[in-house]
Amino acid sequence: MDKLKWYQRLTGGFFLQLDDDSPDRYRILRRNIVILMILITIIPLFVMAIINQYEYQRSIKNEIVNPLRTLASKTRHSFELFLEERLAIVKSISSLYSYKDFSDQKTLNRIFRVLMNEYCCLVDLGLISSEGIQLSYTGPYDFLGKDYSQQSWFKEVLVKGLYISDVFMGYRQFPHMAIAVLRRTEDRIWILRATIDTSKFDELISSMGLSPESDAFLINRKGFLQTASRFYGKVLDSFPLSFPRGNYGAIVVEEVDPQGREMLVTYAPFTKSDYVMVLVKLRSNVLRSWYVFRSKMLFIFIFSVITIALIVFKLTNTVVQRVKEADERRELAFREVQHTHKLSSIGRLAAGVAHEINNPMAIINEKAGLMKDLVEYDAQFREKEKFLGLTDSILKSVERCKTITHRLLGFARRMEVQLEILDLNEVIQETLGFLEREALYRNIILRLSLADNLPRVSSDRGQLQQLFLNIFSNAFAAVEDKGEITITSWEEDLDTVGVSVQDNGCGMPEETARKIFEPFFTTKKQYGTGLGLSITYGIVKKLGGDIKVNSKEGEGTIFTVYLKKKAKFESGE
Repeated sequence: MDKLKWYQRLTGGFFLQLDDDSPDRYRILRRNIVILMILITIIPLFVMAIINQYEYQRSIKNEIVNPLRTLASKTRHSFELFLEERLAIVKSISSLYSYKDFSDQKTLNRIFRVLMNEYCCLVDLGLISSEGIQLSYTGPYDFLGKDYSQQSWFKEVLVKGLYISDVFMGYRQFPHMAIAVLRRTEDRIWILRATIDTSKFDELISSMGLSPESDAFLINRKGFLQTASRFYGKVLDSFPLSFPRGNYGAIVVEEVDPQGREMLVTYAPFTKSDYVMVLVKLRSNVLRSWYVFRSKMLFIFIFSVITIALIVFKLTNTVVQRVKEADERRELAFREVQHTHKLSSIGRLAAGVAHEINNPMAIINEKAGLMKDLVEYDAQFREKEKFLGLTDSILKSVERCKTITHRLLGFARRMEVQLEILDLNEVIQETLGFLEREALYRNIILRLSLADNLPRVSSDRGQLQQLFLNIFSNAFAAVEDKGEITITSWEEDLDTVGVSVQDNGCGMPEETARKIFEPFFTTKKQYGTGLGLSITYGIVKKLGGDIKVNSKEGEGTIFTVYLKKKAKFESGE
């Protein structure tokens, strides 16, 4: 049908094409509109939520990662400044003093005291020959004459010219590190070696102001702790996580440590030594604000989806209901037009039949009258009384046919709407004339309780006739043979008259009574169209009146019609 094609054009062919008589077409239409609207609304919302989540997560990570990277870089820089300062001191004094000066114990002691007063963390100072023998030494231990020729640091300093060691315990049994500088003079090669206390490292880490769920420490390139760690042990313990090798800037990676904790680990390798600055922070604490935000976003998303779904369902139900009502009105209008055309055709047919019958009936009437006159004037006719009775019978039948044909002609003439002053009781009786044969045949008792002085009304005879004919027909259909129908008229008020049609038929349940005026609703499944009472309701409303029904199953039904004494619709309607 045209309306389904229109639906398809409207929705780009999304909806299934169903036969117009399919009872599921509105359900499928509702389902498809809901799916389409939800897809149109939810998908952009979902995409927006994902993008927002990604961007916020990236932003929050940047806000967290960048400070971690910056803090690790600054701390590394502080360490490097400390080491470079100590290396510069050792280089400076190795250049300022000669081999002879360092060989002299008193001079060496004086140099060491000056350094101790000016610079912190210096533990001892010693002169080592090119053969690796400790020639002179000042400090808390007895290392004079110690042989370092087989140690790796000694070999490295001979090649590179300087050496910064990892943190080690050694004879001292506390964490310290060594700085060695190679000096070449015209007559010999010697090494100046100083030992540094690494307690300064702990001070530098403490100055970072870390929270309890954070940790910072140094490791060497072999993965051993160079300072104590809050999470991973003491100095020289093995660092349990794998870390990137090589020289690079500060980087932040996500790791899971042996205890199963998710960590954000920042690595910042030193450029001039084999140390790596490590900053560790619990990922859950770092991203706590992200988790809160994600929970809020999830709640907002779910709430938005539910709200959109409810609105879509509500709007879809409203739209589909209006489409359904529009279709029903269109169908009702189409049926009414068909009904009107049928009535018009019946009227024209009735007029034609009436005219065709009236002509021979007129001839019969004239001939029968002539026969009656001839018999009455013939005094010698022996069967006069018998023939007069026969002619009277013919004339009565002709009169009855005349009454019937006049009704048909009156019904045909009243197809067009025309306001006139009417006697409502007369219209009721005239309409009952169409059903008197059925009442007689079925022995239905018709009780008329019509008001004697009922005011006349200004209305359309044809509309009233159709209105009452539909109600009377329903009453006749509801009662059994020998049933009883009571028709009552009265003046309701100054502007309104009332007519009730009561039967003692089968009645109907309350659910049915609420639907009887809906288009296409019928309990006569075999032959009913469901339009009779709907059209009746429409006529009553067009006349400015009202109609009510009161029914009880098994006891009967009362239809009450209230009509304005002056109809409200215009004559051209």
